[in-house]
Amino acid sequence: MSERAASAADRKIGHVTVLGGDRGGRYPHGNSLLVEGSQETMLVDPSLSLVPRARALPRVDRVLNSHCHEDHIAGNHLFPSAPWLVHELDVVGLRSLDDMMAIYGYFGAAFTYMRQALIDEFHYTPRPDAERFRGGQVFDLGGVSVRVIHTPGHTRGHCCLAIEPDGVLYLSDIDLSSFGPYYGDAWSSLEDFERTLAAVRDLEARHYATFHHIGVVEGREEFLVRLDRFADVIGARERRLLEFLGEPRTLEEVVARRFVYRPTDPVPFADPVELRSMSQHVERLIAQGRVREVEPGRYRAAG
Repeated sequence: MSERAASAADRKIGHVTVLGGDRGGRYPHGNSLLVEGSQETMLVDPSLSLVPRARALPRVDRVLNSHCHEDHIAGNHLFPSAPWLVHELDVVGLRSLDDMMAIYGYFGAAFTYMRQALIDEFHYTPRPDAERFRGGQVFDLGGVSVRVIHTPGHTRGHCCLAIEPDGVLYLSDIDLSSFGPYYGDAWSSLEDFERTLAAVRDLEARHYATFHHIGVVEGREEFLVRLDRFADVIGARERRLLEFLGEPRTLEEVVARRFVYRPTDPVPFADPVELRSMSQHVERLIAQGRVREVEPGRYRAAG
């Protein structure tokens, strides 16, 4: 990579360059990965932060998206001559705007906002010829391999990447942040995310890279500390929900209480995210006998 393309926030790890996102990789920005082999160069999750520096990057032979969300595909349009690849369960999102919106499952004002934001802010460009891959698939870039690990929950097709010989595990939106796991879309799953978090604990690497915030975590010990803290957010949300359900509540009241976002967060899509996220918790607690529906549409903690 040229000196002009490098930034103070970039991090070089062997054949991998973590391209630091603006605002420390905070949404809507993120940290993209440039992986350079002797035969091919792959760009993973082109973020908004690459828009002003795209011409300084080396030639990109393939664009790989870890999953189909707006912030991870915001820079795809900069590379129209390169193939775009994403997991087979998310590929429809790259192929049409309508299918992309189905991944979110938003409604009302949130739907209107996100559809327009995809076009105006995230440069959404449909790619009918987008290519699909599967978990376990390996891309050989020439002396560098990129192995796909299917890690659903955040979306159906969310994937991590193991990059060798550099010992880099790209975690994408298992971002180890204090916000915690996001499972608030129609194509998200709380239980899949929990299974993914358990499986990721067994993945060994020397460097753990995230799309948002942290960038690179060094060593397994520090990774596990951060992973446990990240996963514990799920339990904290559920404990707060049970406390709130000490009195009969509707899902509308649960949404208004805000368990995922803070009440003061100006998030245009907060309502559908809260509804999808916390409905999954309510359904699980009912199945466990810890919450019951005391009358149609009203729920209360059991006991």
